[in-house]
Amino acid sequence: MEITEKDRRMARVCMDCALCRHARRKQKGLSFWVVKRVEGKICPWCKAYERVYGRKAHEPLPGTPGTTETGRKPD
Repeated sequence: MEITEKDRRMARVCMDCALCRHARRKQKGLSFWVVKRVEGKICPWCKAYERVYGRKAHEPLPGTPGTTETGRKPD
């Protein structure tokens, strides 16, 4: 599936979303739970974020302290 300009604009909304930003940064709490359990299934912006960036909206950004180079917490 090709990533369109519309997908990129929608993914940008997710990047700027206060709830998603908090979930990506903190990796715990109510916002993390909501984004992980609910938003990814119903939010079109979170779905676009996943298509464009190849990771779920709640996963930390690569290079975030305490994560590996892929952006995920080490096991």
